[in-house]
Amino acid sequence: MRVAVLIDGGHLRVLARKAGFKHEPDYIEKVAHACIEPTENLLRILYYDCAPYVGTTTLPVSGEPHEFTGSDHWLRDLAARNLFAVRRGVLKFRGFKPKRIPIAAKPLTDADFKPDFEQKGVDMRIGLDMANFSALKTVERLILITGDTDCIPAMKHARINGLQVALVTFPNHKIAPELLWHSDFERRIAWPAA
Repeated sequence: MRVAVLIDGGHLRVLARKAGFKHEPDYIEKVAHACIEPTENLLRILYYDCAPYVGTTTLPVSGEPHEFTGSDHWLRDLAARNLFAVRRGVLKFRGFKPKRIPIAAKPLTDADFKPDFEQKGVDMRIGLDMANFSALKTVERLILITGDTDCIPAMKHARINGLQVALVTFPNHKIAPELLWHSDFERRIAWPAA
C-alpha cells in the first residue's frame, strides 16, 4: 500500500520535548520512518512548520528594542533529506503576554512577559496536500501526525474520496476524540531511541 506521512511540526515539537527528545532533523526523520509499517510503500514525508521569527520589537515595560534572531538551517537540512518535502507557514509576532495570570501586584519588568507567536498557513497547507492526494490518487493511505482539529475537514475530504487516514498517537498523550472519529484508525507508535 502506497502511503504519505504528513507531520504538523509544531505538534511534534511540543510532544517530543515533553517526552525528553530533541526536536531536530535526525530525530524528526526517525519519527517519520517509525510511523510506516513494513507492508507500506512510502511515497513522501511532508513536514509543515515555520522558521523562527526574525525581527525587532519594543519590550513591553522598558520600551527598549529587542531583536529576535533565528535560523532556518534545520528546515533546509530536513528538506534536503530523501523523500522529505518541507511546507513552510509564517510565524507572526502578536506582542507580549504575561507569564503568570493573575499578574503580581509588584512593579512589572520585561522579565514578567513572554513573546506571543502565532503560526499562520500551516493547517491550510496540510489541507491542500490532503486534497491533492485525494484528487490525484498517488497514495492509498495518509499517515497524519497532528493534534489540530482544524485538519478534520481535510481528513473527511480524503476519506470521502477513498483514501484511508491513519492518525499517529504517542505514549502518554491524549488526542482530541474528534480527530479519532474522522480517521480510519489510530496508529500508536513508541518514541524511537534518540
